[in-house]
Amino acid sequence: MKKTVILLSTICATAFLYISCSSDNHDEPGNSTNLTNVGASIFVDTSNEMDLNTGLLITTATSTTAKTAETPAGLCATVTISTPNGEEYPKVFLADFGTAGCKDINNLTRKGQLKVTLTGPIMETGSKMTIERIDYSINYTKLEGTIEYTNTTTVATTPQWTRKVINGKLTDIQGGVYINSGFYTTKQIAGVDTPLVLSDNVYEITEGSHKVTSANGESITLTIKEPLTKKYSCLFISKGQLKVQGEILNGVIDYGNNDCDAIYTYTQENGASYQLSM
Repeated sequence: MKKTVILLSTICATAFLYISCSSDNHDEPGNSTNLTNVGASIFVDTSNEMDLNTGLLITTATSTTAKTAETPAGLCATVTISTPNGEEYPKVFLADFGTAGCKDINNLTRKGQLKVTLTGPIMETGSKMTIERIDYSINYTKLEGTIEYTNTTTVATTPQWTRKVINGKLTDIQGGVYINSGFYTTKQIAGVDTPLVLSDNVYEITEGSHKVTSANGESITLTIKEPLTKKYSCLFISKGQLKVQGEILNGVIDYGNNDCDAIYTYTQENGASYQLSM
């Protein structure tokens, strides 16, 4: 029997949803499903994508200037640029959102710093962009760890990167802790001919998985089932599916029909369906 819950109340108390939640739960008695780990996993993926967008923005926006500090359009952080070895690369970009925080173009409050180190041009095979989070949070959810984004392109017309999350940690506004790690392969499928324009870029995450473990030891692993579509111009993944595997949760996350919205659906293996929103 298929049941639907819109904006599930089990994760309303966390920072994983940006809009109000319904307390309606239509599961059959004894079949209630705690989707907190699913919400945490989606937030982890979304924050990783946001920080990658920021890394791409600040490294692209400053690539043709000789400035050592500026604020790229669309970003509420001051960016300082340095070359520790006195050569062109590596370059270190420090995006400072301030200790009080600031609202970005998506009306999200970001605090702290992102340190982005680039070993070479991001479109060049072998180059690596490393993003380190320093006292950093999005909408008061604290994020820790490092993202390594390495260019593994073999065909010039199809740029490709691997994305690895190291020592990932999310702490929500109520103190809930979620440890996370993962590895994805990403290909650029649009915007290749305009390297200095990011708005037309479209990426496809073709393979990989990540694992999220809550403080009580409960964990889920999410694996690419159908390639995920991520438009640079969209805050959220807009299409594709993730397979969810855990001790209790086993099902599929579906991101929809390529719309730039915050809606996604989780369907448990017994057919119960939950429509959720970031």
